[in-house]
Amino acid sequence: MQVVSVLSPGKNSRLTIEQQPTPVAKPGQLLLKVKAAGVNRADLMQRLGHYPPPPGESDILGLEVAGEVVQVGNDADEHWLGREVFGIVAGGGYAEYALLQTKHAISKPAHWTWQHAGAAAETLLTAYQLLFTLGKLKSGQRVVLHAGASGVGTSAIQLAKLVNAQVAVTVGRPEKADACLALGADIAINYQQRQFSTALAEQWPLGADLILDPVAGGYVNENIKILADDGVIIIYALMGGRIIEQFDMAALFKKRGSMLCSTLRNRTNQYKAELTANYVATFGQAMAAGKLTPLVSESFSWKNAEQAHNVMTNNNNIGKLVLMF
Repeated sequence: MQVVSVLSPGKNSRLTIEQQPTPVAKPGQLLLKVKAAGVNRADLMQRLGHYPPPPGESDILGLEVAGEVVQVGNDADEHWLGREVFGIVAGGGYAEYALLQTKHAISKPAHWTWQHAGAAAETLLTAYQLLFTLGKLKSGQRVVLHAGASGVGTSAIQLAKLVNAQVAVTVGRPEKADACLALGADIAINYQQRQFSTALAEQWPLGADLILDPVAGGYVNENIKILADDGVIIIYALMGGRIIEQFDMAALFKKRGSMLCSTLRNRTNQYKAELTANYVATFGQAMAAGKLTPLVSESFSWKNAEQAHNVMTNNNNIGKLVLMF
């Protein structure tokens, strides 16, 4: 099979097409003929050498795939053959064929395109984990989503509104604010124009119950300023840096606040299976009814993966970037 490989990992890396053996499904696995694969910022980090795959997993880029099941690992899973599915993988998505754990497979809604399916797994499951598994978000609570126009952000807006939460997002461009408001966000703050903590304090004087932050760095102190009593901050990436300057724990203590750090890729297969099952049980009907659809910014031929990475590097996407096979 053909795969997208990384040459010279690091700041001067580039992508190329290589031949590799087609994997074989083992018990508990499905082999997919890949139709689409989502592009994630983690792929950019892996290219730089900062985010290697977990031990034993494929070193091919790609954390989510969608495609047709062409092989199963054991007879008990034969009912999956020929079905159209999507799901998260720990690596291997940028390839013509990819292995998917059977318990991580989600049936593609009939009305979704392959672009939708390729954009869905990583963002929807990450957003679900952050909002509900970790954040315990409830109806009527207030949640702040930094990078609101990202793949995770646009998915989290939809999930939060389905449970009638109040949603505020931060973005860096007017068109991104418009897109978030169109998805249902109640407040969109352009951080290029105003300090988000000042702007949000004016509209939510009691603060936010939950803050989802992929930026970290200088955002952390500002997050604490707008956190409600007993609120929770969840850091799920370090786009703004891993160092927090002049961090004073007293401000967080005063609000009885919590700060968590979360990743999904290095979780166990059992954890991901339970997360997938819980997500489908909670929101599967919404997907089928057309009430929940990942926002696709742009799709590219998989052989143009470098172009897709450049778009993401420049923060030009609103929603997900997808590679089509």
